[in-house]
Amino acid sequence: MKLLHHSWIRTLGGFVLGAAVLFGLAPAVLSDFRLGLLAKFLCFAVIGVGIGLAWGRGGMLTLGQGVFFGLGAYLMAMHMQLADAAKQHQKVPEFMQIAGIDVLPGYWQPFASAPVTLIAILVLPGLLAAVLGYGVFKRRVKGAYFAILSQALTAAMAILLTGQQSIGGFTGLSDFHAFFGYRLSDPVNRRMLFFIAAATLLVVLAAARQLMHSRYGELLVAVRDQEERVRFLGYDPANVKIVAFVVAAMFAGIAGALFTPIVGIISPADIGVVPSIVFLIGVAIGGRTTLLGPALGAIGVAWAQTTFSEQFPSGWTYLQGALFIVVVGFVPAGFAGFGPLARQLAQRLRKPGAPAAPVTAAPEEKVPA
Repeated sequence: MKLLHHSWIRTLGGFVLGAAVLFGLAPAVLSDFRLGLLAKFLCFAVIGVGIGLAWGRGGMLTLGQGVFFGLGAYLMAMHMQLADAAKQHQKVPEFMQIAGIDVLPGYWQPFASAPVTLIAILVLPGLLAAVLGYGVFKRRVKGAYFAILSQALTAAMAILLTGQQSIGGFTGLSDFHAFFGYRLSDPVNRRMLFFIAAATLLVVLAAARQLMHSRYGELLVAVRDQEERVRFLGYDPANVKIVAFVVAAMFAGIAGALFTPIVGIISPADIGVVPSIVFLIGVAIGGRTTLLGPALGAIGVAWAQTTFSEQFPSGWTYLQGALFIVVVGFVPAGFAGFGPLARQLAQRLRKPGAPAAPVTAAPEEKVPA
């Protein structure tokens, strides 16, 4: 009971510290431009938390999160375009007029409503993930085959969006003026978007932690490590995987919906194969089996990409790939694994005569016998 109480105190303290940094320190020390960049990175962190749940805990190498990220982003972009058009008393958004489209397509019309859009952002990515997961996991597709399939779906979606002029084509959707009635040109409203992204990340982290430390979280790890044993115990591993896959998709959809007003543009280039791989790299570098590792890794990789690509435009891609190879090959637990490693090394230095304990960066969870 004491351990449980201590764990809750430590968790609460961590969330309080995170809230203090995001809501107090960051706005105080960062300029509006840097705060906007951090808001963008927080969107990637939300995706990273979902990937950490599906890949780190569930063993599903999800290379297709761009599909769900793009779905949430485009749904929000469509609503914002329609809201701007309605404010200007236009029947169709301006980009459609330029493309010669005079009648609003039928699939655009529901997203003129803000409540419908918000519900769709939450439901549609999860529903799509549930359908895909049912078709894939029920057939026991896993490992590299699942990764290749998910990546192929991302490439197909990017190609599909590129050819659709009614949703912007290869240039995507941009030039948004307002976000639910608030002018995006107002610096105060831009800060509001940062606070919304920060609060969303904290809520997503809390939800992920609850799942990881629940009975379902134990079962998810068991499916990752001993799928056949879980099936023998009477559970269906496919259903367990589908739940994690759906939750990760919903997180990605929410991140995409926030990304659109924060960045001001969404295009097929933002949701293709390369962005999906970058999402995965951040999670791997941060530590995919931990709670904070994927979020911090996603923020760190995005920050490094923004910083170093300005000085080394052609060299950053190679550095990113090399860093990913080093982490996967030599530090599978990511940077989050350095903490336990340092503690064990310090313990060995304090007790030179004691037998050395095996160094494991991320202890594996087992199925209760």
